[in-house]
Amino acid sequence: MSFSEARETVMREIRVSRELPETEIAPLCEAPGRVLAEDVAADRDSPPLARAMRDGYAVRALDLPGELEIVGEIRAGERFAGAVLQGQAVEIMTGAPVPEGADAVVMVEHTHRVNGRVTIGRAAEPQQNINPRGSEAAAHQVVLHAGKRLDYTDIAMLATFGRSQARVFRKPSVALIATGDEIVEIDETPLEFQIRNSNIYSLAAQVTRGGGVPLMLPIARDNDAHTREMIERGLAADLLLLSGGVSAGKYDVVERVLASLDAQFFFDRVLIQPGQPLVFGRARGKFFFGLPGNPASTMVTFEIFARAALELLSGQQEVSLHMPFATLTTDFRHKSGLTRFLPARLSEDGTEITPVPWHGSGDVPALTRANAFLVADADCAEYRCGELIRVLLK
Repeated sequence: MSFSEARETVMREIRVSRELPETEIAPLCEAPGRVLAEDVAADRDSPPLARAMRDGYAVRALDLPGELEIVGEIRAGERFAGAVLQGQAVEIMTGAPVPEGADAVVMVEHTHRVNGRVTIGRAAEPQQNINPRGSEAAAHQVVLHAGKRLDYTDIAMLATFGRSQARVFRKPSVALIATGDEIVEIDETPLEFQIRNSNIYSLAAQVTRGGGVPLMLPIARDNDAHTREMIERGLAADLLLLSGGVSAGKYDVVERVLASLDAQFFFDRVLIQPGQPLVFGRARGKFFFGLPGNPASTMVTFEIFARAALELLSGQQEVSLHMPFATLTTDFRHKSGLTRFLPARLSEDGTEITPVPWHGSGDVPALTRANAFLVADADCAEYRCGELIRVLLK
């Protein structure tokens, strides 16, 4: 499948068959990053009264321009006991409730005050510099919908309407299995032909960032029996991610073992680099990904495919892959036919992108020097310096 076809397949298959997770109550300070499990409504109008948006004077618009008598002052947190009558003004601070009778606020910079009177030499429009009652949200209006991953602005919303806790979906558990006889644990000293199990830790970091709970299982060795044992353990989680063992080599046994478990395969190859031998399917009611074993392949395929699956399984309703454009600082060529995700440095202002030299998808040092991946389209083999190209942020 193409990159876009494969991603659409992942989202479609999970949406049509997922069961939403159980819910739990999270204190507000622990709710950021969690997925809201219920609609939240305003408990009162916001703002509850019309309030001033600027420091200045509350006036009647029809009295301007002119000289007005100052009959009081209102600070935020106070109310004016009287009303603004013809020829009068009340000094008002930002956030203070607009007094009865006033229908405009004139900024203090546009006024001249002398001996208890204020001169305003310009006209004012009704409702000028006033935030009307209920203009932000009306009482009982739904302000947050179930399925939204809560960010800091949503936390402010919950606090604004008196919510000290939120009902959220339980975080999905994600089983992580690295495969291969060449892999040793990270606290071991590898022989020249062995590698440490870095993929399981990078995946755990990505799963945590994506809102899941990583469960790191032992390394699956390159034989059917041990791989089957590990996969069966992994299928007890909400999502299973395997790293390695999905290529066409003699000892790549993952697909064969999954097939013996009556797995349904939705695809086993995607036209991308790195990450072509990518498997997505379902076994015993659980979705799984067989991710390629090279570090860059594992990282990239998680971000563009498995992360979307994890977000949907978390109860999130809207899932998107943000790939903005940036300007190339050099000419770039690649062989067409594959969508490529290659390490690059995005400028501090996010406008320019420069490829990072690397030695293939096992080059972890190059990946750490990069802060993004440039995304080369499958049907465009050549980009010129100064042209726009898509970017996947790390």
